Amino acid sequence: MSVLEEMRIRSLGVIDDAVVELSPGFTAVTGETGAGKTMVVTSLGLLLGGRADPALVRVGAKAAVVEGRITVSDGDAAALRAEEAGAELDDGALLISRTVSAEGRSRAHLGGRSVPVGVLTELADELVAVHGQTDQQGLLKPARQRGALDRYAGDGVEVPHAKYAAAYRRLRAVAAELDELTTRARERAQEADLLRFGLNEVAAVEPLPGEDTELAAEAERLGHAEALASAAALAHTALAGNPEDPESVDATTVVAAAGQALDGVRAHDPALAALADRVGEISILLADVSGELAGYADQLDADPLRLAAVEERRAALTTLTRKYGEDIAAVLAWAQEGAGRLTELEGDDERIGELTAERDALRSELSALGQALTDARTEAAARFAEAVTEELASLAMPHARVSFAIRQTEAADEASGIDIGGRSVVYGPSGADEVELLLAPHPGAQPRPIAKGASGGELSRVMLAVEVVFAGSDPVPTYLFDEVDAGVGGKAAVEVGRRLAKLARSAQVVVVTHLPQVAAFADRQLLVEKTVDGSVTRSGVTVLEGEDRVKELSRMLAGQEDSETARAHAEELLATARKDG
Repeated sequence: MSVLEEMRIRSLGVIDDAVVELSPGFTAVTGETGAGKTMVVTSLGLLLGGRADPALVRVGAKAAVVEGRITVSDGDAAALRAEEAGAELDDGALLISRTVSAEGRSRAHLGGRSVPVGVLTELADELVAVHGQTDQQGLLKPARQRGALDRYAGDGVEVPHAKYAAAYRRLRAVAAELDELTTRARERAQEADLLRFGLNEVAAVEPLPGEDTELAAEAERLGHAEALASAAALAHTALAGNPEDPESVDATTVVAAAGQALDGVRAHDPALAALADRVGEISILLADVSGELAGYADQLDADPLRLAAVEERRAALTTLTRKYGEDIAAVLAWAQEGAGRLTELEGDDERIGELTAERDALRSELSALGQALTDARTEAAARFAEAVTEELASLAMPHARVSFAIRQTEAADEASGIDIGGRSVVYGPSGADEVELLLAPHPGAQPRPIAKGASGGELSRVMLAVEVVFAGSDPVPTYLFDEVDAGVGGKAAVEVGRRLAKLARSAQVVVVTHLPQVAAFADRQLLVEKTVDGSVTRSGVTVLEGEDRVKELSRMLAGQEDSETARAHAEELLATARKDG
């Protein structure tokens, strides 16, 4: 079993530097109001991933530091999680450290390794259950009571709850999509009409990829056909000559003459031979260009009807590019996407039918799972209430009876609820049940919600009984109670101490208390005292034994250590506790 052995606290609240040594069994932390007892709870909360509040740092200090040593057994869930985080055990102990700076920065170390604070939070679930006044207030809320019952029920509720939660999430998604399809039906119909019009317009023109670019080039050529033909004819004459003017000089004749002049002497010099070859290449190139110019002029189409047809086609394409894309490639891409979207929109009716069928099936499934949850909770509630009632008998409430009210709220109509027990009821992510813990403090009393039916002292005992029952079904190694005995006194306080001592036989129990009847049952009693300057130092947290413990219990009983009556009562309390132990 894991045991919290000790904590060292520095610069936290009123504590300057103190070491808290805890017992494996039952440790009671006592001291006058404002002495710093609650800092023990705060320190443990920090060690286990609690919120780092810079206001906790002692005035004048740069940071508050809390260090803890917890013994763990090999194979414990906490030990395995710590090792996963890279922590190393120190002779079977896990060292935890948390630092909070005055500026609000927080650091955590586990087994000598820096870790995220979240790792400490995960360990908390395996190591310690912390309970105080705020926990009592939380358990007064029906939602928390339902969670407590579900936790007690274990797999009996957890298994159907997991199936229910999955079906519930899917139903929410289906309902949202169905709502979107039906509420936006008019908008989607309008979108479909616009898409059909556009796609029909594109289909009527039947544009081809790259057609707009090709037509633009053809239009440019046709629009300047005469100028192009004249330029080609002049160029051809300059290269090949004018047959009607034998005296004209042309480039082909001039280059041919140059070639002939060089051919006669090329054998005498390789350099000149190379130049002669180049002149020959020019002659061949001139002949090719001259021939192509002649062919260009013959093939040039200057038909004005063709130009009109091209311009008309270009106008049709421009209408498309003005509406659906910057060029024909973009228009064709829009048409492809639009066709897919139209198919989707035209399939809405079919999709609505599919979603409606799935919604109805999921609602039927939720009804069955919700009924299973209700049945499981009802069965677990009876066992839970009986166990808590038995515990209350051990806490000086022998005639008290605890029960659970499990109810459902009628739905406004069948469409907004699920069927539980033949009724349409409101449902949520955790089912349809409203769970409330009821208390009848004495025979003949009507069961009432514990928030209304219990006094402060009774409420503390009910909460303690609940925790003891949890300890049997879902145990943790260490329980920390902060003033959970508030409002309890006299014989009831003795019974609370006795019950905590019994719980300490199977777990480590640490109690911050102002009741001597509770402290007397502790295996170890720690006294927290301030020095004259208002701080708690190393010497301010002491283990009380023998006469010192009698003095502290006397102070707690009568407010003064030297009262003979209080001393006698304190010794009697200790004797009773030892006898019961």
